[in-house]
Amino acid sequence: MPKAITDAEFDREVLKSDVPVLVDFWAPWCGPCKIMLPIIEQLDADYQGKVKFVKVNVDENIESPGKLNVMSIPTFAIFKGGEVVKSFVGTKSREDMKKELDAVLA
Repeated sequence: MPKAITDAEFDREVLKSDVPVLVDFWAPWCGPCKIMLPIIEQLDADYQGKVKFVKVNVDENIESPGKLNVMSIPTFAIFKGGEVVKSFVGTKSREDMKKELDAVLA
């Protein structure tokens, strides 16, 4: 299950992570975010130990989405070594998400 984090935890959980991190910027009222949740949960299990999955509620945390210019949700950002290496907006299939993650891990 992806870990819900706050702006206060973002630096430690994402920027200082030893493994790549997929950040899911979402909100409870967002329909496409709800569609993506089971996919993200499956990927979290598939990539356990290789990629960390975290969720940032943009209604409760405005600092980290603001720094990354998140304009729409869901927005997904993949961090490696404290830097964004890939980001995309909207729904994607599980296969497409795996391709994005595998490219970062390659």
